[in-house]
Amino acid sequence: MNRAIVEAAALCLILVGCLAVWWRARGKRVLSDGGTVQRDALIDEFDRLQREIVRWLTTTDHREIGLLYIAFGTIAGLWGGVDAMMMRTELLTPAADIWTPETYNALFTTHGLTMLIFFVLPVFFGIGNYVLPLLIDADDMAFPRVNAVGFWLLPPALLLARAGLFIQVGGQVLNVFLPAEPIRFLLTVREVGVGWTLYAPLSIQSPNPQLDLLLLGLHLSGIATTVGAINFIATVFYERADDVTWAELDIFSWNMLVTSGLALFAFPLLGSAIVMLLLDRNFGTTFFTTDGGGALLWQHLFWFWGHPEVYIIFLPATGLLSTILPKFVGRKLFGFRFVVYSTLGLSVLSFGVWAHHMFTTGVDPRIRASFMAISLAIAVPSAIKTFNWLTTMWDGDIRMTAPLILCAGGLGTFIIGGVTGVFLAVIPIDILYHGTYYVVGHFHLIVMGIIPYMMMAAGYYWYPLITRRWYDRRLARFQAVLLVFGATVTFMTLLVIGGLGLPRRQAIYPAEYQLAQQIATVGSYVVGLSALLWLYNMLASYWQGDRVESTDPWDLKRTNQFTNEWQWFEARMVDRYDMTPTEPETTRRSYAPEAEAASSLAAGAVGSTWRVVAANASLAAIGGFVGTVLMAGGLGTAAVVGVLDLAAFAELGELLGLPTTPLVGAALFLVGGTVTWPLLFLAFSDYLPGRLLFETGLVFATIISSGFLIAFYTGQSGLALVGYVGFVLVAHWAYGLGLTVTFRYLQAQRRRRFWSGE
Repeated sequence: MNRAIVEAAALCLILVGCLAVWWRARGKRVLSDGGTVQRDALIDEFDRLQREIVRWLTTTDHREIGLLYIAFGTIAGLWGGVDAMMMRTELLTPAADIWTPETYNALFTTHGLTMLIFFVLPVFFGIGNYVLPLLIDADDMAFPRVNAVGFWLLPPALLLARAGLFIQVGGQVLNVFLPAEPIRFLLTVREVGVGWTLYAPLSIQSPNPQLDLLLLGLHLSGIATTVGAINFIATVFYERADDVTWAELDIFSWNMLVTSGLALFAFPLLGSAIVMLLLDRNFGTTFFTTDGGGALLWQHLFWFWGHPEVYIIFLPATGLLSTILPKFVGRKLFGFRFVVYSTLGLSVLSFGVWAHHMFTTGVDPRIRASFMAISLAIAVPSAIKTFNWLTTMWDGDIRMTAPLILCAGGLGTFIIGGVTGVFLAVIPIDILYHGTYYVVGHFHLIVMGIIPYMMMAAGYYWYPLITRRWYDRRLARFQAVLLVFGATVTFMTLLVIGGLGLPRRQAIYPAEYQLAQQIATVGSYVVGLSALLWLYNMLASYWQGDRVESTDPWDLKRTNQFTNEWQWFEARMVDRYDMTPTEPETTRRSYAPEAEAASSLAAGAVGSTWRVVAANASLAAIGGFVGTVLMAGGLGTAAVVGVLDLAAFAELGELLGLPTTPLVGAALFLVGGTVTWPLLFLAFSDYLPGRLLFETGLVFATIISSGFLIAFYTGQSGLALVGYVGFVLVAHWAYGLGLTVTFRYLQAQRRRRFWSGE
């Protein structure tokens, strides 16, 4: 099967779909009642489009440039996503019978570079361009024209980096009409297949001329990123309003400032390394050859950029999560100052861990040990962020919107991805798993598990501000759940098969892994479908969405979180549309729980005693089921790594005179977690220590974990015993949080329905 034709056709299909959405929403206005095209109306429409194109090509307005960044990044992300879908399609079967191994290598290379360089950073720079001046009350970016130049360097950079596809398709089309000899160059150019890390000496020896174009495109993108980073730094330092002090600077602006500082130090180094690689390829220099600096020099330079790059694309996502999450739980960000400190700590430490990507290269053991220590230490700032996000949610007034679903899903996948990264920071474990799918699962649980989530959450959150329209909120919630489900299935499966030792970066694999690869591929298709649903929702709602009829669309004044960008939105609505500022009926302090929300499970109950008991018991059962499902993840991981014997569950059936099989035992365990333990928690919650419901849930889970430890102990010793105790505690804490969070949410919903008379 011809990879270039298939990929070009997939991209054209997406483009045609977008045009169809536009035509259905906008173009149908040029049709007369009889269904014939009105010539004058069509001419007017194209004249309007021409004027709009000229305006967008010459604009220096920060909001419009921000939208250009987002549109460009979305296109690049869809392109890189098509590469990923084609890779996963190949992995449906153990043999390379869909694409060749060379084609798989090319897809692997272009997917990585397109997503990291041309998708993530442009989208975050676009979001920053649009909202950061509004957040700091600035008129525009510090250098508006430089801002426009920084963006317009990116499209030619992407075309250079991915020119192999167009050249290959063009050559194959011309070959139908012309002999091969005159167009031999067009027929020999292919997408680069040396891997996205471009390791020497393979990247030096490859005869593919597209590799030189790729390096030039990457160099140009680095210049664009550096220019944009300088602009963000200057804007935050010199364009803030007088009342926006450093203490009052919002968390997203802090993250964009730190990200820009990282980019300012990292990308010039990448540009220098790329120039040296180009010289080695074309002018006979020896920077990365055996008679010169050596191939390891490229790895050192690449990863000195590469690991800070991980945080360059990660920190804006954490800034968005810290900004959006509090708005939908009714509480301001807990520990704001420490979240800022953790961001600064991550930025400094990120430049000291590059060699943990090189543990398998024979680096001096003493040097490896120092990098292992720093790699373990860098987990601390990330843990600070995680605990502050969890604490922000505690006892909050949770609103189950699409942005909240994406924030909670991103938090969960980030925890799993982060914990697995701690394992990989340990030298013996990294040597064992470095070449396996375990690394792929870990990396994607972070970059896929939080970065696109927060991009989409930001799109939903600021969509009313940008368009003055609402998107389809029911479709958005479905899309958010679909994305979280698909990503979790895909990359958790890769973690498992990586733990079993399956090598990565190979198109051919042993047949016994086929089912797992098929599950991961289906999950990736779900991710792709959810991305297309998001795109459809954004485009269709731009023309057909309901008008926003409030100056406070998210009801942020009620919790005193009506921040600067929404104040700008309100002033704009008042000035342009003569709207009256929206005021909430009631307000409450956004850093404390509602006065009536006591820790008791009976709080808010309505009706007679038996109705209270029945209602709370049903809510507790639902919470228990959610907690048991979450608990099963921890226990299942313990079973996979070999510290928990699932055969021990068979004894549960024997106690009740049922068949002594692990399946029966697991079913009984599910029933107990759904019924027995929630009822016990319901009865004793008022007597457990802890001011908040979450605290009592964690205490209760810790107490009952001791019974589990004794009941299912099967003679583990040494590290196996330590792992057994650790996994059991974490699994029970997940149960306690699942039980209490679900109960609190359902209880709040019931109270709302009662007081509204529903």
